[in-house]
Amino acid sequence: MIKYLIIALLITLVVVALFAFKSDGIEMPTYRVIKKYGDMEIREYPTMIVAQTQLSQSSQDQRMSNGFRTIAGYIFGGNERNQKIAMTAPVVMKMGDTASMYFMMPKQYTTTELPKPNSNKVKIVEEQARVLAVIRYSGFSSEEKIEKYRKKLAAIISENHLNVIGPYMYMGYNAPWDVINRRNEVAIEVVE
Repeated sequence: MIKYLIIALLITLVVVALFAFKSDGIEMPTYRVIKKYGDMEIREYPTMIVAQTQLSQSSQDQRMSNGFRTIAGYIFGGNERNQKIAMTAPVVMKMGDTASMYFMMPKQYTTTELPKPNSNKVKIVEEQARVLAVIRYSGFSSEEKIEKYRKKLAAIISENHLNVIGPYMYMGYNAPWDVINRRNEVAIEVVE
């Protein structure tokens, strides 16, 4: 009997732990789905204020880690007011020759209301409204998975004769410790 109670308790603890590490209540940008092409959505995003940093030319995993730490330092109080700023999702990494990463700032802020970053590597900028072609996938991400879905997105874009500009982007929505319901996306700006 005690054996079954211990097993039930362990199962309960595991289930509670899994749900406790799910990122709920994190602000995300609003968007409107304009059209769908199979697994790809065409989305219209509004103008957003972001904290951005340029990424060094190292492996993608290293760039993501360094970029995340740099911007996280800003929102966790590494600014002129030592002010904490709420985490948002997704974390966006623009890929290409000049890679960068950004976090969307909560909608409550304007550029003048945000504190100045302590690090000169963090810039507060406005990302203009735009239309993105987006493909979603689940699970933990990797360079290989990002490239697989970038190629899949490029093929759907080509099949449908859409025009794109700028670099591809990886968008990650989950904290590293989230183990279920992970959301990842690859996107690129489309023009008419």
